[in-house]
Amino acid sequence: MPGIDENLLFQPLNFAVLTVSDTRTTENDRSGDTLAARVVAAGHSIKGRSIVTDDVAEITRTVKDWTLSAGIDVVLTTGGTGLTGRDVTVEALTPLFDKTLDGFSALFHRVSFESVGLSTLQSRACAGLINRTFVFCLPGSTGAVKDAWDRIIHHALDSRYRPCSLTDLIPRLSE
Repeated sequence: MPGIDENLLFQPLNFAVLTVSDTRTTENDRSGDTLAARVVAAGHSIKGRSIVTDDVAEITRTVKDWTLSAGIDVVLTTGGTGLTGRDVTVEALTPLFDKTLDGFSALFHRVSFESVGLSTLQSRACAGLINRTFVFCLPGSTGAVKDAWDRIIHHALDSRYRPCSLTDLIPRLSE
């Protein structure tokens, strides 16, 4: 049965959290705060945190810098995955993906459908690898961030998850 094997040693990872928004500030970034709090509560560390506007160059530069840092294993973005003209996180980051994690998008939509029904069609949540760093692009809503973290990412990046976890792959990503 898949799940957490409490007999195994937990391996903490280093995360960066990026909020993409033209309106969010450090005072009202509920989705970024939610992600950061959940990352720390799970036993991991936050090594980078930023808010950038819905600008392809800014998003690309910030995430690329983090993925080139030896100290960051995972980047979580929130915002910019919708369908409006200002939603450009997917356009900024998917061209940088060395590999995509197609299963994340499928699982996210399954989980999201349980919460918001057909409104999940409005999300282009995705994930991939950039420079051997896992990158998850999440919607900007706090509910979507909670669903993605609580139901998928938290477990996928827990080294104790069996039969295997994404964490198990980190040493082999440069092969």
